Amino acid sequence: MGRDKCGLGQDSYCYEGSDVLRNKLNITDGDDFDNAEEEITQISVEGINFCAPPYNLDYLCDIHRQLFGDLFDWAGELRTVDISKGTTRFCTCLRIKAEADKLFEALAANNFFVTYTREELVKAAAEFYIELNMVHPFREGNGRTQRILFEHIIINCGYEFSLSDVDEQEWTAANIAGVDCDYKPMEEIFEQCIGDQLGGDLELK
Repeated sequence: MGRDKCGLGQDSYCYEGSDVLRNKLNITDGDDFDNAEEEITQISVEGINFCAPPYNLDYLCDIHRQLFGDLFDWAGELRTVDISKGTTRFCTCLRIKAEADKLFEALAANNFFVTYTREELVKAAAEFYIELNMVHPFREGNGRTQRILFEHIIINCGYEFSLSDVDEQEWTAANIAGVDCDYKPMEEIFEQCIGDQLGGDLELK
């Protein structure tokens, strides 16, 4: 939720004197906003269809726009404030585009992992997830947006993929470990979540 991260310095994304993000519904109570956000994004995610590559920053922004367009005026736009979570500071807002483009260019250079064995895919996807998470392009909703992107990447590689059964504490611990470039916990999660090979041609919607 939006209140688990804080802007460094004055955060214009929040209501004055509050940690609740300004929203189109003008909900200022934190718990009420969290509930509304969850309900709306659960509906929005159903309308996001799989697409083939290229996967790039514009693609990620479009996912974010579809997820959060009913909540935020800035849905799909890169954040303009620096943010942190706990002791972790994410990429400074001035470097978001450059750092994200660098990661997506490497992804494209590796043909979006489509030629990788399953073992190679597990390791590459885990590392890419951690590195993109450290960029944290948006003020809110990075995790949900990024998980949809990775679902598309893995499906495009011809494998089933689901994060629905991942333990929340295990997920958090894997992301924290990744801050220090320890990718092993995330690799273990992707090992669980990348399933069987898909049969036949992918149906693109």
